[in-house]
Amino acid sequence: MVATLRSPDGVVALSPRIEERLRNGELTPRQVEQFEHFLAEVDRDFMHHPIIVDNAYTRWFRTGQATDDELRHFVRQFSVFSNQFLIAATLRVINAPTLAQARQSKEILLNELGVIYRRPQGSAGPGTELSEADKDREGDPELVSTEGTVDGGIFRFRAAHFEWLCTMAEGLGLGFADIGKRKHGRPTTLHFCDELIRLYGNEDPWIAEGASFAVENWAAAGFWQDLEDGLTHIKRTRHPHLRLAFFTWHNRVEAQHAGHTLEELEDVFFDPDFSHDRFIQGGKEVLDAIAVFWNGLEADRVNRVYS
Repeated sequence: MVATLRSPDGVVALSPRIEERLRNGELTPRQVEQFEHFLAEVDRDFMHHPIIVDNAYTRWFRTGQATDDELRHFVRQFSVFSNQFLIAATLRVINAPTLAQARQSKEILLNELGVIYRRPQGSAGPGTELSEADKDREGDPELVSTEGTVDGGIFRFRAAHFEWLCTMAEGLGLGFADIGKRKHGRPTTLHFCDELIRLYGNEDPWIAEGASFAVENWAAAGFWQDLEDGLTHIKRTRHPHLRLAFFTWHNRVEAQHAGHTLEELEDVFFDPDFSHDRFIQGGKEVLDAIAVFWNGLEADRVNRVYS
C-alpha cells in the first residue's frame, strides 16, 4: 500500500476544510496555492519514503511464515519501541507550543496508558455480545474504542496498550520481564527509540510537528495490515490461542490519528512563524530512523539473530 496525499488522478487533494476557508475569505488563493505545493513536497518526501513504499521485513512477515524464534524476536523488539514511545509522547505533551496541541498529544499518550476513548454523545456502541474471538479481533468494547476522546474516559490497567502486547507475548512464552526494556533492544531498535524521543518530542515545535505527521502517516500506510495478516495466519495455523488485539486494534485506529495530524497541519502551516524547512527535517529524519528499525529486523532475520 502506497501512502499518498494525492487524489486518484495524481493531483494534491485539498480537504473540504481548506476549500471552505477559501470560500469564506479566511485564506487567499495564493495561500492555498502555497499549501498545495507544500503538500506535494510532503507527499514526495514523506509518503514515498523507501520504508513506506518498500518495507522488506513487513512484506515477508505478512506471509505468516515466521518461526517461533523469529516471532519472539519481533515481539521483543516491537515491545521496546512500544514502551519507549511513552517517553517521546510525554515530551510531546510537555513541549507542545499551545494548550490545544498539548491536549491533542494527551489524547494519544493517555490512550496508550489505558484511558479508553469516550465515544461522542449519540454514537452507538456494540449492539450484540461479542465472542472472545471477536473481542480479540475487534477489541473488547469494555477496554477499547477507536473513536472519541480521553476527556471523561475511563482508565483501566488492562486497557494499556503495552498490557495487550504482554498478553500476546505470553502466548509465545515471554513474560513481562522479558520484553519492553532498553536492555532487550537491538542497537537498531534503540537508535529508532532515541531518534523518536529526540524528534517527536523535540522542543522545536516545527521539528516535532514534522516528526509527528510523518510517524502517524507511516503508521496509517499499511504496515499494521502486514503485521495483522501474518499474525492471523500464524494464529490460524499454529497458535490458536495467540491474542492479537494489540495489532488488530492499532490497524483500525491509526487512520484516525493520521487524519488528526492533517487537520493540525492545516492549522500550523498558516502560522506566521511556521518553518517549512524544520518541518521537513523532522519528518525525513524520523522516517530514516524508522527505516533503521525495520531494516535492522530484516537483517536479523536474514542472519538468524534472535534476541
